[in-house]
Amino acid sequence: MAVDASLRIVPRLPVDSVRLCWRVSSSGSAKSDNTMWNERYAGSEFAYGTEPNSFLAQNAKLLTSPVLSLAEGEGRNAVFLASLGLDVLGVDASDVGLAKAQKLAASRGLAIRTEVADLASYEPPDNHYGSVVSISAHLPSHSRKRLYPLIERSLKPGGVILLEAYARSQISRNTGGPKDPDMLMDLAELEQQFPKCEPILAQEIEREVLEGKFHTGWAYVVQFIARKKPARLAHSVE
Repeated sequence: MAVDASLRIVPRLPVDSVRLCWRVSSSGSAKSDNTMWNERYAGSEFAYGTEPNSFLAQNAKLLTSPVLSLAEGEGRNAVFLASLGLDVLGVDASDVGLAKAQKLAASRGLAIRTEVADLASYEPPDNHYGSVVSISAHLPSHSRKRLYPLIERSLKPGGVILLEAYARSQISRNTGGPKDPDMLMDLAELEQQFPKCEPILAQEIEREVLEGKFHTGWAYVVQFIARKKPARLAHSVE
């Protein structure tokens, strides 16, 4: 797959616990994940804008229905995918965010499905999805290790996982992403956790991410697209 010449590819980082459902606010108090995200999405503005993630938009042609969109938030990615005629389920811990997602879809004459769920315990159905999308779905490492095998199992043979997240090298920047290094991504880890998928694209790059008021400039991100192998090949790696 061609890479935009304006993007700077950087070397992979070595692979070197926080529960998803609790985080520490800037005031130092612990808040449930649902509470924190509900507060972020409570305003009339869209925290990350209403336009889709650009990496997703550039590669949406690889996706087929039904699509599972993790950490969907206020709906910008699910609504975009629905505009392409795809059947989309957006999952998020925030009921407030998903209510805004439904309103955004309705305002554009589109329909999406939504489900309030904590990704720390979420279990998608096996062999069901044509595609799974994970945009900025930052989880603690122990939650990723639990969830990612389930995501792989949820894909039909030939199904695609498309993921973009902030990389570990983003930790020193203030342009977006969590400040807990355990919640940042590493390519080697991703490839290990999707052994039954054949990578189409796997890279860490520096690119400009401009998405609302929380993703605000040049950042290091991990981009990963992989296709689930046919059943006979997938069994050979077990």
